[in-house]
Amino acid sequence: MTFRLYPNKQIEQSLRYHRKLQKDLYNAAVNNRFTQYQKFNHKVDYFEQQNCLPAFKEVWTEYKQINSQALQATLKRVDFAFERWFKGLGKRPRFKSIRHYSGWTYPAKSGYSVESNGENGYLNLSKIGQIQMRGKAKYWGTPTTCTIVYRNGKWYASITVDVLDQVLKPEVLPVGAIGIDLGCKAALSITDGENHQQIDAPKFLRNAEQKIKKASKEKRRKRAPNRNKKIKASRRYKKAQLKVTKLVRQVGNQRQNWVHQVAAEIVSGNSLVATEKLEVKNMTSKAKKGKRKKQKAGLNKSILDVGFGMLRSTIKYKVEQIGGVFVEVPTKKVKPSQTCPKCGHQHKKTLDIRVHECGVCGYVQDRDIAAAEVMLYWSKGTLPESGTGFASRRFANAVAESPSSTTSTSKRKQAGEMRQLGAKKRQKSQSNFAENGLEVSTTSSSGVRAASRSEAS
Repeated sequence: MTFRLYPNKQIEQSLRYHRKLQKDLYNAAVNNRFTQYQKFNHKVDYFEQQNCLPAFKEVWTEYKQINSQALQATLKRVDFAFERWFKGLGKRPRFKSIRHYSGWTYPAKSGYSVESNGENGYLNLSKIGQIQMRGKAKYWGTPTTCTIVYRNGKWYASITVDVLDQVLKPEVLPVGAIGIDLGCKAALSITDGENHQQIDAPKFLRNAEQKIKKASKEKRRKRAPNRNKKIKASRRYKKAQLKVTKLVRQVGNQRQNWVHQVAAEIVSGNSLVATEKLEVKNMTSKAKKGKRKKQKAGLNKSILDVGFGMLRSTIKYKVEQIGGVFVEVPTKKVKPSQTCPKCGHQHKKTLDIRVHECGVCGYVQDRDIAAAEVMLYWSKGTLPESGTGFASRRFANAVAESPSSTTSTSKRKQAGEMRQLGAKKRQKSQSNFAENGLEVSTTSSSGVRAASRSEAS
C-alpha cells in the first residue's frame, strides 16, 4: 500500500537529512566490501558489517539519530545487491548519488507506527516526527514494514501489511476461463472459446510524444550541468527539466491506471487466465547495425507503450490473489500464432498476415484471437493432438493435480531475504559468536571507518 506523505518544512528537512545519511552509509558499505577484498583478500558479509555498526556510530555520531534497524536494512540492501551480482542477476554494485537513492526501509514496527484504518491517517517515524498521509488501501491488516520513498519531488510511504486469506479470497470463485494474446494494435485479444473481445492500445506515449519532444527541445536550449567543466545547471534548465519529468510521469500514471482497470475487469469474471510467456527485455532490444533500426525502434516504442510486462504481472498477481490459476504458455514450444486452434495444424505466418486461414480445416479467424484460443485450449488440455497436443495433455494433468499453483517455464533464482537473517543468527552458538564477534569488530570496523571517511571527503 502506497500513501502520499505531506510533511511540513521542518520534517521535510529531517527526511532529506536522513536520506543523505542512508546514502552515505550505502556507499561506505559498498566501498568497504571492495576495499577489503582487493587489499586484504577478505570477503565481507552482511553480519560483519552489521556488527560494526555500534563502533561506526561512535565515530560518526550523526548516525545515532537514525533508527538502528533502518541502518541494518540499508546494509542488507547492499548485501542483496552483491548477492544478485554474484549470481548473475544484476550488475556490479556502484556508488549512488543522492539523485538515484530513493529512500530507506524500516523492517520492524519499532521504527514507525501507523495511525490509520487503511484510508488516510498519520505516520509516526522514529526520531523524525508525525507526518500526514493520504491514500486508500484496498485491503488493510497489520503493518509489517515501511519504506520511505522520494520520487519526483514528492514523498511516499510504501507499507506492507499482513492480510487474512479470508479477506483476499472471495467465497465463490469466478467460473470463467480465458486466453489472452498481447499485441501492439489490439493491446489484448481475449476469448473464452465462444465470445471474443479486443481492447485497443491506449497509446498514451504516442499521444503525448509531441509535447515531450517540444519540452525536451526547450530544455536543450538552457545551460546544462557539466561536472568535468564544473558548470552548474541554470535555474531555467531545472525548470524545463521539471516540465519534461511531469509529462513523462503523467504518461506513466495513465498507463498504470489503465492496466489496473483492465486487470480488475478480467479477474472479476475469470479464475483461469492463460497467456503467452514473453521475454519483453529481448523483444525490445535494439536492432543490429544496418538491419532496419528505425522500424525496430518504432516497434520497441509501441511494445513499451502498451506495457506488456506490467499487464502480465498485474493480471498474474490479481488472479493469484483470489486463488485462481495463471498459466504462462511456453511460446517456443506451442507457437500460438502459428497453430490452428481447431485442428492443431501449424503453418508459419509473417507479421503482416493478420488473419488466420487454416489450409487443412478451413478455419478463418483474426490472428490474435486464434492465438488466444490456442493458449486457452492448451491450458485446458483440449488442443487437438496434431502439433502440440501431447504437451497440452501432460500439462492439463499437472494443473488438475494442483489447481491453486501458478505455472511457469522457468524459476527465478533467490538472492536472500530479511527473514533469513534471524534463522542464520540462531544457528550460531553463543560460544562461536563470542569468539568471532571480537574478530569481526576489529577487522571490519576499520574498513567501514576508512570507507566512510573517504565518502565524506
